[in-house]
Amino acid sequence: MKRKDYISWDQYFMGVALLSAKRSKDPNTQVGATLVNKEKRIVGIGYNGFPRHIDDDVFPWSESDKLSTSKYAYVVHAEANAILNATTPLKGASLYVTLFPCHECVKLLIQSGITEVVYYDDKYNNTESGIAAKKMLDAAKISYRKFNGIDLKL
Repeated sequence: MKRKDYISWDQYFMGVALLSAKRSKDPNTQVGATLVNKEKRIVGIGYNGFPRHIDDDVFPWSESDKLSTSKYAYVVHAEANAILNATTPLKGASLYVTLFPCHECVKLLIQSGITEVVYYDDKYNNTESGIAAKKMLDAAKISYRKFNGIDLKL
């Protein structure tokens, strides 16, 4: 008889996103993303961090009023890295992400053909970025839902 206590596909893909977030060196916010095609195959993963060939010991990891001295000028979001790391076209793919995507990442998701977003946390809900992100997702008819599986904090 087969085992009955195995994890669901949602738990598996969100678990990969949570594990990927552990690669982030950001001291405040670690985000991971997993892209999954219609056949339930992982086709891209990413986490938030600096672009390759950028020395993360030289550039800032802190916030600042001045963009050039803030991490926000340099960090590539997990969703963007997952898209850039994708091994196949993303039409019809699902994104599992540990933090609801910002408005800039949503533009990339729409352009990439992603049709579903499953998120773990929405801590920026009702911010200007979050409102714009959801408005674009709704307009593009991309579904989004909160992950409701077991607690997978690794």
